[in-house]
Amino acid sequence: MKAISYARYGGPEVLEYGDVRDPRVGPDQVLVKVRAAAVNPVDWKCREGYLDAILEPVFPVVTGWDVSGVVVQPGASVTEFAVGDEVIGYVREDFLSRGTFAEYVAAPVRTLARKPRNLTYEEAAGLPLTGLTAYQVLKALRVARGETVLVHAAAGGVGSIAVQLGRHLGARVIGTASERNHDYVRELGGEPVSYGEGLAERVRGLAPEGVDAVFDTVGGETLRVSADLLGAGGRLVSIADPDVVDYGGRYLFVRPDAEDLLRLTELAEQGVVGVHVSETFPLERAAQAHRRSEEGRTRGKIVVTVDWEAEAS
Repeated sequence: MKAISYARYGGPEVLEYGDVRDPRVGPDQVLVKVRAAAVNPVDWKCREGYLDAILEPVFPVVTGWDVSGVVVQPGASVTEFAVGDEVIGYVREDFLSRGTFAEYVAAPVRTLARKPRNLTYEEAAGLPLTGLTAYQVLKALRVARGETVLVHAAAGGVGSIAVQLGRHLGARVIGTASERNHDYVRELGGEPVSYGEGLAERVRGLAPEGVDAVFDTVGGETLRVSADLLGAGGRLVSIADPDVVDYGGRYLFVRPDAEDLLRLTELAEQGVVGVHVSETFPLERAAQAHRRSEEGRTRGKIVVTVDWEAEAS
């Protein structure tokens, strides 16, 4: 099958489009015919070796963890899915090798849920990692109705879902974003504030007594400022900086969870959560999609697609 893989760590230039071994389907897996796979910052961080300490690579590595597609073969013990089922997945294992930027992926059932019926394959591919991250962080923050939550990078993939979920929980959501994305954050239900110098003053102008919870996606100086913005009993979770524990907060690394993912599917079908796809690239141009993600200015999601119609013709 065709896939995007890399045989060594490096920049986007190490990504190769070509033939790799067809995946073997284990008893607890299903073979998914990939229709779309979303790009996440963790994809290029893995490619550059930043996660080497926690995820051992088995080269060549097929990049990508997010997927939407169709089941074409269930494993021997699988009863959850059948041939023809449309699914989404956060297909992360505990090592790097068998990713989703490919024509097919053998996905453990613990990483999958049915695809939201109201989302396109491209939109659905952008839901698993970002949605699970936002969902699991807000659970860890114990966000309650009437509380005020500060979400950083509110126009990005994770942040935009967090704003929507926070509003669904009945919280007031303040979201940091560049000026050009303020209207977008408002559309999501958040109150935008600009990044940069003076951030603390701008947030305090909206929440003079501090915020109840902070969802940090940036780390560093932003994390320090965030800790200072917490009100009495405030909670802090970061997905970007393990030093959050020094401020009394928690570091969270998203994990596959079929029940959480199914809940996100249900929320998408109820119109609570939507996915904005800013740009799509064909599979063979995945290196360009990685480059665009590394620029760090994406609103919503970047998605790679597999053109099966072209293959058929």
